[in-house]
Amino acid sequence: MSAGRRAARAAKRAADSVWADRVARLGFCCRGLVYGIIGAIALQIAWGDQVGARNDANKNGALREISERSLGGALLVVLAVGLGGYALWRGSEAVWGDRDEDDERKRTARRLTSAGKAAFYAVFMASTVRFTASGPSGGHRGDEQEETLTARVLDLPAGRLLVIAIGVVVVAYGAHAVYRGVTQRFEKRLDTSAMGRVTGRVIDVVGTVGLGARGLVFALAGFLLVRAAVDYDADEAAGLDGTLELIARQTYGRALLTATALGIITYGVYSLAEARYREL
Repeated sequence: MSAGRRAARAAKRAADSVWADRVARLGFCCRGLVYGIIGAIALQIAWGDQVGARNDANKNGALREISERSLGGALLVVLAVGLGGYALWRGSEAVWGDRDEDDERKRTARRLTSAGKAAFYAVFMASTVRFTASGPSGGHRGDEQEETLTARVLDLPAGRLLVIAIGVVVVAYGAHAVYRGVTQRFEKRLDTSAMGRVTGRVIDVVGTVGLGARGLVFALAGFLLVRAAVDYDADEAAGLDGTLELIARQTYGRALLTATALGIITYGVYSLAEARYREL
């Protein structure tokens, strides 16, 4: 057997190990914590508790909130480990595919989705490590980062088309999340046999509301990317916090942002349910 094949088998055994399962579940808990904090910050924005950049409703804002708590440094280390474990688990799905899916096209689509999520959470883990090393002063507003990155991409050859394509993918991802929530297709990934009757009903509600709210926010963020490309104006692009602030500026914005924030918090709770009942 070649060295490459032996290494691949060893990696697959590691991905299927008990510790890989535990670290992946820790990753779901970490994801739930981050979304819960982002939702709480969004509630502060909705109800006028404005304290400037400290109210960033994005991952940097969540990291800042954690770092300022008792044992914040230790919590950030645990968060980085959990996010890294989640990224590795998604990476293993991207490499070996969904073994429960027989349809080759769906299997390929899910592998690509897993690859994208693995990359996203690997970057998130890296930013958590960087934030831990540099402290709260190392963070920047999410919408400013989005504008800078979008401006750079727009300046590339065919950059406008690339930004439009990314925006469309984000919109499609958000729409799919809403679809999964409304149809409750997320149940296919959960071990429903381990749930009690009441627990199952609660998770149905939490999953529907949480996935729906998260999907709507992603779809709006993708739309803003497309509009930025069409108008050739990077200032129109927005990160998560910028998208939530846009909601707040609409008619009945406080009510809309409150509902969105509660939905994001609910998605955080659903992530905790996945940590317990997700079939890995």
